Amino acid sequence: MVRPLTGGWTSTMLGLTGHDGEQAVLRLMTKEPWRRHAAGLLSREAAVQRQLQRSSIPVPRSIALDLSGDTAGAPAHLMSWLPGRLCLNSAADDVLAALAQVLVDIHQFDPGPDRPREYQSWATPGKRVMPPWAQRRQLWSQAFALLEQPAPAYAGTFLHRDFHLGNLLWSQGRVSGVVDWVETSWGPANLDVAHAATYLAMLHGAEAGVRFTNVYRRRVGGRHDEDEFRYWNVMDIVGYLPDPAKVVQPWRDSGLDISDDLARSRLEQRLEQVLRTH
Repeated sequence: MVRPLTGGWTSTMLGLTGHDGEQAVLRLMTKEPWRRHAAGLLSREAAVQRQLQRSSIPVPRSIALDLSGDTAGAPAHLMSWLPGRLCLNSAADDVLAALAQVLVDIHQFDPGPDRPREYQSWATPGKRVMPPWAQRRQLWSQAFALLEQPAPAYAGTFLHRDFHLGNLLWSQGRVSGVVDWVETSWGPANLDVAHAATYLAMLHGAEAGVRFTNVYRRRVGGRHDEDEFRYWNVMDIVGYLPDPAKVVQPWRDSGLDISDDLARSRLEQRLEQVLRTH
């Protein structure tokens, strides 16, 4: 039996059930430009999943790859099914605490000599163009100017690189799965924290992003450089340009009532908060 799974953006996700009742998930890279780079992305995801089998992080098990798409019809990755469902409709304290702890565990994972690739910025110069929907144009100008500066020095960390509520499964109030490892990288921990916080801000308002960041910081302790924090958060926010509406439809598919304009407004509020508060 084949059934479509909701929540995917770059890929078509299918749930498969065999004649013996065993379940699996098939990821089909159907959308450009990810399809064009599918061989590298899916190979990376399979390798990372194999690495993480020796950790406590709940990840799918890689079963098979079809990098050419000759068999599946598109480049594909078959992996084990994990129990649970998405939980996008809450930013309660217990949700943020669980989210932060999983991210701490990911950042503490030691891949040994087989480190993933260095992180890549998603706020490339081509993204640094004033969005037509901007209400606070001076904020975006300030963000673009900041990104013209050299990136801060950082201690490298194992990154999920696309860590947010949309890539976590929950069962009985606990995180039962962390999925979508195609962008796994080595880089600054603050970049993962920023991505999760921006996503939360667009889902639940700017304060949710602040609360998550504070929970994560309490778990890792140590000194926090606010200039570094600002840089990596601005990089993440600008990475959503030209329009964060591209990520909103999966939220609506999951039952959330978030318009494109609300997501844009909340992204801009997040940018103001990062630039002004910190």
